[in-house]
Amino acid sequence: MIKIWSMKKNEDAATKKKPKTSAAQIRVQKDLTELDLPSTMKTHFPDPIDLLNFMLTITPDEGQMLLLPHAHDQYLNFLLLGMYKGGAFTFSFAINTNYPHDPPKVKCTQTIYHPNVDLEGNVCLNILREDWKPVLNLNSVMVGLQYLFLEPNADDPLNKEAAQEMSKNRDQFLHNVKSSMRGSSIKGVQYDKVLA
Repeated sequence: MIKIWSMKKNEDAATKKKPKTSAAQIRVQKDLTELDLPSTMKTHFPDPIDLLNFMLTITPDEGQMLLLPHAHDQYLNFLLLGMYKGGAFTFSFAINTNYPHDPPKVKCTQTIYHPNVDLEGNVCLNILREDWKPVLNLNSVMVGLQYLFLEPNADDPLNKEAAQEMSKNRDQFLHNVKSSMRGSSIKGVQYDKVLA
């Protein structure tokens, strides 16, 4: 009888040591198992046990479709081949215990020249703010981030200088993107080298 009691006591102690799994962890685990990432996106878990904090690296390989004015006021479709192609952009994901009711906190870990990413790494993506809904998942956020490299949005910027350059002088904007990706300084701001 005493042996059974001590076994029960040891079992209870082991249960207390094991951390409880939160609803957020269960949902994140579900989201991660359902991920269908293209070869241009990779996740990395610095602490494999901590699913609520991880990194995502995006290596854009496509470009943006532009309509450029052509002589005689006709428009010609023009594919701008990957303005961010060749770069590797890393984002940190921090998910609080109220996920999926709160969106994940996402930051770019590098200083990059992009209309929708400020110099502190904050990201302007509508589903990370006012358009977040609990039915959205991590895959939605990751696809949204990748889309920012395919079609930067100068109409809703965090980096207003980059957005103005993109709207007013596209050639200079493209030059600034390529220079910044090589780790150059633009208008006194030093950018991280992100070439893969």
